Amino acid sequence: MFPQRLDSTVAYAIAKAMIDGFNRHYQLFRTESSRAKHRFETADWHGQQRAQRERIEFYDLRVREASIRLEREFKAGEQPMDVWHQVKLHYIGLLVNHHQPELAETFFNSVTTKILHRSYFQNDFIFVRPAVSTEYIENDESTAQPTYRAYYPTRASMHGTLVALVNDFGLSCEFEDLARDAGYVADAMTGRLGDVKLRANFQIQVLSSLFFRNKGAYVVGKLINGFSEIAFALPILHRQPAPGQALVAETRGIAGQSDAGRLVIDAALFGEDDLLILFSFARAYFMVDMGIPSAYVQFLRSMMPRMPRAEIYNALGLAKQGKTLFYRDFLHHLRHSTDKFRIAPGIKGMVMLVFDLPSFPYVFKVIKDYYPPQKDTTREQIKGKYLLVKQHDRVGRMADTQEYTLVAFPRDRFSDELIAEIEKFAPSQLEISDRDGDGQMEVIIKHVYIERRMIPLNIYLQEAFDMGVDEPAAKAQISRAVVEYGNAIKDMVAANIFPGDMLWKNFGITRHGKVVFYDYDEIEYITDCKFRKVPAPRNEEEEMSGEIWYSVGPKDVFPETFEPFLLGNDTVREVFMKRHADLLDAAFWQSHQTRIRAGHVYDVFPYEQNKRFAVIHAPAQAD
Repeated sequence: MFPQRLDSTVAYAIAKAMIDGFNRHYQLFRTESSRAKHRFETADWHGQQRAQRERIEFYDLRVREASIRLEREFKAGEQPMDVWHQVKLHYIGLLVNHHQPELAETFFNSVTTKILHRSYFQNDFIFVRPAVSTEYIENDESTAQPTYRAYYPTRASMHGTLVALVNDFGLSCEFEDLARDAGYVADAMTGRLGDVKLRANFQIQVLSSLFFRNKGAYVVGKLINGFSEIAFALPILHRQPAPGQALVAETRGIAGQSDAGRLVIDAALFGEDDLLILFSFARAYFMVDMGIPSAYVQFLRSMMPRMPRAEIYNALGLAKQGKTLFYRDFLHHLRHSTDKFRIAPGIKGMVMLVFDLPSFPYVFKVIKDYYPPQKDTTREQIKGKYLLVKQHDRVGRMADTQEYTLVAFPRDRFSDELIAEIEKFAPSQLEISDRDGDGQMEVIIKHVYIERRMIPLNIYLQEAFDMGVDEPAAKAQISRAVVEYGNAIKDMVAANIFPGDMLWKNFGITRHGKVVFYDYDEIEYITDCKFRKVPAPRNEEEEMSGEIWYSVGPKDVFPETFEPFLLGNDTVREVFMKRHADLLDAAFWQSHQTRIRAGHVYDVFPYEQNKRFAVIHAPAQAD
């Protein structure tokens, strides 16, 4: 009996050390998130960007710390499996009354799989399914704020209630005119409600913490009236208008610096579609101070039922939990589908091998083992580019990716054509084996990126061409795509990103009609590039030469040379030159480069300009 008691003591100590490691992680995560409020109040935009990058690294650092401690103090990797069985049971016991049990379970999985050999990654040793419910978790501290606050206005008291609601967030900055802005919001809410009778349960519920990202703070909540619920978000920004001048909306958010100044409520966003764009997979993660993250996810899911819980956790900065839930959703989908993985449709990439499952709305991207001569890169450089995008403000224009290692798929779900493609271009990333010894062959991909599937922009345009460019629907589709393409590039410019390869095939259309970039192997910071005009030929021989007659450095970019590759179609060219001809001018890129180097942080809005109160209520212009 004595050895069993000793094993139990060791098992409990390992479990306790592991939960201590998680608690340290979440305390640091929450502290950094809560500091976003002060950074917003002081307009410390560079600090906000730096914190955003650094917070992404927190999880892996804490997992490494916990693994090192367990090896040093308990030689955890040498413990018999009976001890690990007990570790898991003790750990579950420690999660009773815990406020983040689902995150703690994922942390357990991360540490355990770092210590144990992968042959032990089975139900007995990790949390394949959640063991502790997250339903109805409540703060048990009398001083802790609730997950959300409820307000009960009448139509007559709506304005005063909104003023109180905003003041309850305790922002230290003064508003330019909160009464005016609350009036705008009240009018917008009344317009959404229409003439319906306000029921006995009429209320406004708002999450207790503000959502911070880029240069904005967002109030997130919903209107409840009878059986109806309307999701909304109110962006709060800094503004310092010139005396006596109304704000003029800046096209694409490219011109205008909002330094520390008085605050304004900039817009009122309503409905699931507006919120889905705000929480899009193509945007940076929010900074939110959450005591009980599962309660925030549950509230947000009630507002955006079409958004998977995995993507909501991602949007809240809890990307590892997002990965866990995504993988569970993926396994569930595999069990309930029968189609096969295939080579993804579209033009094949030179660096990435892309495959998908037609019934599943994501694509899987594997780095090839070798590349054509014009692609002077390495696997590590490519992974570095994807990490750069993960850590950067994606401004709604760069798709987020989930990175996985050693992902197992059933062999019978892979087409032979796809297996042959992987064996040809990425053999180092492929393993086919009967890992569990049960006769069921598995395909194991050693490293893969997974991202939302979009319609490639070249295919979207081709569909319009196939209809006939004289058809009104085709013209509208081409115009929309080309304008959005240019907008996407300009938004990336605002975020100090040069996409590198700007071909249509590297961009996709989302379900909301937004153009998003997804090919990262050639991206660079705008500030690292040298934008140049093509030098004039010095003689007739150079002018007639089919070869480049001028020197080109490794970071040189000649925007005017984009034209032959992008604007071969007359209809496309007409739309592009009308709206985005400046993208072909080196001066455009140089001007933004200069401002970014000077420390300027551009405004990029996750909503259209026509939703801004400054536009809606702008004074009429005299004829």
